[in-house]
Amino acid sequence: MNRTEARMAWETFPHEADIGLRGTGATLAEAFVGAATALTAAICDPATVAAHRRVRIGCAAPDVELLLVDWLNALVFEMATRHMLFSRFDVRIDPAPGGFRLQATAWGEATDVVRHQPAAEVKGASFCELKVGQRPDGMWLAQCVVDV
Repeated sequence: MNRTEARMAWETFPHEADIGLRGTGATLAEAFVGAATALTAAICDPATVAAHRRVRIGCAAPDVELLLVDWLNALVFEMATRHMLFSRFDVRIDPAPGGFRLQATAWGEATDVVRHQPAAEVKGASFCELKVGQRPDGMWLAQCVVDV
């Protein structure tokens, strides 16, 4: 399953018993948005999730690969504790002392089992197939595998 908007794209890919997530974009932040959208897609169709409620999320890490894992795990935590799904993301990534800082807003709504028909429960992002970087075509890639 994948989706493309402007220059940002996301997709999921099979990985043994788990699910791989991949986001691409013209910027690192767009690639992180794509990975977050793919996270939702691992659970349900993101198009079925209304962007009614806003949640602010922040994290920091020494490098962009660890920042992606922290970002996705922060989203998994917010989904689990708030019983929500997210469909829209605004991400800002800045250099910070000792690495990088991410500040984001995620919009979504309470999980509705009938309407969203969740296919999986994501337990967390892993280091498996973890890659974050700029490709030769100039686009950014952010990917990893999540445990389901």
